[in-house]
Amino acid sequence: MADRSYMSIELVCLQPLKSVHTPVGPGYIQAGELIADDYQGYPLDMFCIPKHYEQDLQHVLIPSGLIDDRIERLARDIMRDFSHEAIVGLCVLKGGYKFFTDLLDKLKALNRNSEVSVPMAVDFIRLKSYRISETQKDSVNQVPMSSYGSKENDISTGNIEVIGGDNLANLEGKNVLVVEDIIDTGGTMTQLLALLKEVKPKSVRVASLLVKRTSRSVGYRPDYVGFEVPDKFVVGYALDFNEYFRDLSHICVINDNGISKYSVKR
Repeated sequence: MADRSYMSIELVCLQPLKSVHTPVGPGYIQAGELIADDYQGYPLDMFCIPKHYEQDLQHVLIPSGLIDDRIERLARDIMRDFSHEAIVGLCVLKGGYKFFTDLLDKLKALNRNSEVSVPMAVDFIRLKSYRISETQKDSVNQVPMSSYGSKENDISTGNIEVIGGDNLANLEGKNVLVVEDIIDTGGTMTQLLALLKEVKPKSVRVASLLVKRTSRSVGYRPDYVGFEVPDKFVVGYALDFNEYFRDLSHICVINDNGISKYSVKR
């Protein structure tokens, strides 16, 4: 009898994401897929993680395949809500570029293969946040590492300036879809929406891949939400820490080693 070799396979059972169902259609805000605070994610060795990041991450929070499928669902919802009306997709750089590109691809596919199509134009902006250094942080309230900006180890003062892109006045009378990677406290987006309101667009809606569940939230919720995540320091899928981790396909939770390694040395 031929010798047979058997492979032992360990199945890892993980708590599924919770779907938060709300009414859909114009005027309603999506809750998104809710990831519980105690959700442990996926072990790193279940996925292809770049070698240079293997020691810097706790776990995979949202795999790239799940992100892709969720974006397709968001694209369908956007298509349904705007119907035949033209929209201007306004991408908030840098972190939003990956989500924006993938969302745009899904919308273009729907335009080719659906009875309803939505004309789209695109524009890009960057938001400059006025910041103070760590050496000055005693003069403001203490905030956790998850609130740190992607640039250096500074703390945002809460004031923003729009840089780059065309003149916002060009958005007057148009349907604007702001595309952002993550809503943390919601303060920055609230300020951006106030600036957009001044140029009198026809409508403004916001799509954010992630919304962070945090006690520091100002209460703002975007119109389209990919995932609601715990108040953890997440990177990957163009979410960076000091420009690192943008080349990571999955959304992961960074560990202390990664924070220490990629912090800017003073």
